[in-house]
Amino acid sequence: MEPPATTYQVDGAEIRARRMELGLSQAECAARARIARPYLSQIETGARQHLRPPTYKALRAALALTPDDRRLLDPDEDPARKESNGIPHQAEAGP
Repeated sequence: MEPPATTYQVDGAEIRARRMELGLSQAECAARARIARPYLSQIETGARQHLRPPTYKALRAALALTPDDRRLLDPDEDPARKESNGIPHQAEAGP
């Protein structure tokens, strides 16, 4: 069994795209996630890439994503997204 993540590496561009898809301003999204607007801006621009689990969960909820939706995660850190993007898992790569 895998231990829970201590931080989540997120894809700021994906977070921004989802926020804009929902028609939310940074201020509205930040308020929903209970984080500061400048912090959200840093996340979206990639200046901050690692979120603690409570912040990641709150941001996911603010963006109306289900707990199993992993699209906010950086594809380099999420094996499921690598696979869905056509890049096989390291363990599955064959000769």
